[in-house]
Amino acid sequence: MKRPTMLQHLTLLLDCPLVIAVIFISGIGGTFQYGFGISSMTAASVHIRKLVNQTCIQRYDVYLQDWQLSLIWSFTVSIFCIGGLLGSLLAAPCLSAVGRRKCFWLNNFVAITGAVLMLVSQVAMSFEMIMVARLLYGINAGIGLSVQVLYVVECTPKILQGMVGVTIATFLAMGKLSGQILGLRELLGSEDRWPWLLGFSGFAALFQLVTLPFLPESPKYLLLNRGDRQACDKALARLWGNKDHSGEVEEMLEEKAALKNIQIHSVMELLRERSVRWQLATVAVTFSSLQLCGLTAVYFYSYEVFRAAGIHESQLGYATLGTGTSEMTFSLVCFIIIESTGKKVLLVTGYAAMTVILTLLTITLYFQSNISWLSYCSMALIFIFLATFSSGPGGVIPPLPGVIFSQAFKASAYTVGCAINWAGMFIVGMIFTILVDHLKSFCFLIFLFVCLTSGLFVYFNVPETKNKTALEIADDFERMHGKLGRWKWGKRDDKLEVCQTYETKF
Repeated sequence: MKRPTMLQHLTLLLDCPLVIAVIFISGIGGTFQYGFGISSMTAASVHIRKLVNQTCIQRYDVYLQDWQLSLIWSFTVSIFCIGGLLGSLLAAPCLSAVGRRKCFWLNNFVAITGAVLMLVSQVAMSFEMIMVARLLYGINAGIGLSVQVLYVVECTPKILQGMVGVTIATFLAMGKLSGQILGLRELLGSEDRWPWLLGFSGFAALFQLVTLPFLPESPKYLLLNRGDRQACDKALARLWGNKDHSGEVEEMLEEKAALKNIQIHSVMELLRERSVRWQLATVAVTFSSLQLCGLTAVYFYSYEVFRAAGIHESQLGYATLGTGTSEMTFSLVCFIIIESTGKKVLLVTGYAAMTVILTLLTITLYFQSNISWLSYCSMALIFIFLATFSSGPGGVIPPLPGVIFSQAFKASAYTVGCAINWAGMFIVGMIFTILVDHLKSFCFLIFLFVCLTSGLFVYFNVPETKNKTALEIADDFERMHGKLGRWKWGKRDDKLEVCQTYETKF
C-alpha cells in the first residue's frame, strides 16, 4: 500500500479545522508559556536587578554587593525550574482525575495569579513578588507542557500524530521568539514597561481560558478513562468530521480490552515495571539531552559571537531575534518532514549533526580571537545548530512518551520525562556559568559527549515508531531486547508471531 505523501498529510490536517484549533489553543497554554518564561527574563534582567537594589536600600538600608545581587538574580531565574518540576509532578494525577481540557482550564488560573504579582511588583517595590510569580509560572509551564503533549496527540488521527506532535516544539520556539520581540526596548523592554512584559503570560492564559470551552475533551480519555463510548464518538465527529473513524476506535477498544483489568499506573509503578524498562530508558536519555545537548551554551555564546562579528551592543537584541526565528522556522520543517522520514531517523541524524557542529564550534570559538573571519563561521554554526536541533530532537522528543507507552503508563511517562527536563534545566542554570568560567568554549565538549551518546543509544536501542501503535512498538522493544538478542533484530523473520500477549506483559 502506498504511503501518504507530505501534501496528503497537510490536506488531511486542513480537513480537520477543529484539530488545528486544538493545536493552537493548547500550544498557547502549553509550551508557548514555557518558552516565553525562558526568554522574557533576559530583557528584564537589568530592571529587576535595579528593583532588588532599590528594595533592599529602601526597606533595610542595605547596599548589596555584586555577588549578593547575582545570587538573588540566579535564584529568581532558577525558581522557574523548581516550579516546572513541581508542575510536571502534579500533572499526572491532575490528568487522570479531571481530564486533559479541565486540567488546562485550572492551570490558567495559576498563570493569571503569577501575572498579577508581576504587574504590581514594581509599584509595591517587592522583588519577592517576582520570585513567587516565577514559581507560579514554572508550575503553569510544567503542567501545561504535560497536558499539551497528551491532549494534542490524543485529539489527532494516528496518521497525523507524528506531524502534529512537532507543534509542541514549534510553540516553544514561538514563545521564545515572542519574549525576544516584546523584550525590545521599543516595545515592553523599557524601564517603565517591563512589568507588562513579565505579565504577558497572564494574557496568554486568559486567551486559552476563554477559548477552551469550544474544544472537546480528548476522545481517548473519554473512552479509556471514563468508559464513555458515546462521548468519545461525539468528540471524534467534532474533531475529524463525519468521516469513518472506526479503525481508530477499534484500536482504542483493543487497548481498552488489554487494559480491562489494569489500572492506570503511578510514577513509582512505572519505575518498578520491568516490561517497559527500555521505553523508560529511552525517555530518560532523550529528555535529558533536551537540556544537556548544549542549547543553553549556544544561546549564551551567541552574544559573544555577534559582538566579535562587529554587531553594535545596542543592536544585539535584534541580532538574537535571528536565533529565535531560526529555531521556530526549522521546527516547522520538522513538522513537514517527520511523517515521511520517521522519528528514529530524525533523532539519530540530528544527534550526529549536532555532535559535528559542536566540534566545529569549539574550534572556531577558540581561534576567533586570532582569526577575525572565524566569528562569521561561528555565527553560521550557531544558526545551523539551532536548525538541526529544532528539526530533529527538539521536534521529536516532547511527544515521544505518548508514542512508545500504552495508556496505562502514558501520563506517568510524561511526568517522568518532564521532570527530567526541568531537573536538567535547573542543573544547567546553576552550573553553566561555572562551566563557562573554567572551561570557556571547551564547555561544548561536555555537550558534544551528551549528543554523541544519545545518538548511539537511540540507534542501537530504539525501534522506529512511524505508523505503529503502542502495542506494536512494545513488541518491537521486546524483540530488540528480549531473549532473541539484539544481534538478531535486523535478521528476524517478519512472519514471526510474538507469543507473549499484551496482557501478560503488563
